[in-house]
Amino acid sequence: MTIKTLAAAVALTFVPALAFAAGCNYGKQEVTMSCAAGTVYDSTTNSCIATTT
Repeated sequence: MTIKTLAAAVALTFVPALAFAAGCNYGKQEVTMSCAAGTVYDSTTNSCIATTT
């Protein structure tokens, strides 16, 4: 095997893996919580609670 063939084989093996690792955001979308009018989100209970004015 020549050095050029070996270098090409190594490049073709690792380039797709590097490209995938650089741009992989699958399943990491940020989800925002929205509550009904008159309620606010409480992060300690992870739910909406009524506001008192």
